[in-house]
Amino acid sequence: MNEETPGPSRSEIWKMFNLISPTYDRANRVMSFGFDQIWRRKVCAFLLPKKEMRILDCATGTGDQITALLEKRPDIAEVIGIDLAEEMVKIGKEKIAKKPYANKVAFEVASALAIPYPDHSFDCVTIAFGIRNVTDMMAAFQEFRRVLKPGGRVLILEGTVPRKKWLRGLHLFYLRYVLPAIGGLISKNLKAYRYLNQTIETFPQGEKFAGRMRAAGFVNVHANTLLGGITTVYQGDKDVPTCH
Repeated sequence: MNEETPGPSRSEIWKMFNLISPTYDRANRVMSFGFDQIWRRKVCAFLLPKKEMRILDCATGTGDQITALLEKRPDIAEVIGIDLAEEMVKIGKEKIAKKPYANKVAFEVASALAIPYPDHSFDCVTIAFGIRNVTDMMAAFQEFRRVLKPGGRVLILEGTVPRKKWLRGLHLFYLRYVLPAIGGLISKNLKAYRYLNQTIETFPQGEKFAGRMRAAGFVNVHANTLLGGITTVYQGDKDVPTCH
């Protein structure tokens, strides 16, 4: 459970997400007891108070984070979701098309490591349960900073391991044994859900992760733990350049 542990390979992981896309949403609801939706809504509490924001949601999957953003903050002007898993994006488009704010949303099949938008394009970048899956975290951070406007904010929601010993033990048991069984049963892909627990356990978290964000140039970095540390919302800002 330290940052030196490499964990499973992230190479072409989007192919796995394409395979589990038909059951992805249902598996998430069951495995998290519906908390995945609550956590996504919690991200909105850390948004900038600015109105008419333009937001980029990376590793958007089926668009659940986009839904949470626009339902909590209807004053958002536009959200663009990008993901490498084409089948997930297809489901996301179908879901959002039925929403009253569909005209504010666009999707594109693209990588967080090569965001296809110009510098200073967005007020906020979000990524929910996706940073663990990138092959180069620091490169992703650099891309987030590049496309953010000065003073813009990145919000990263990610699964973590609680620090309290009793909760940590319970959560690790759930991650290692119960979650893969449930996810495997629903998706018929046990390997995908073994990958999930392995990446959560081996990924840098808390201050280690916040330190990586600072090293990438983000300021005002905070790690906001949810539900005892089962998930964390990391926030960081792109500094406004000072005039000399």
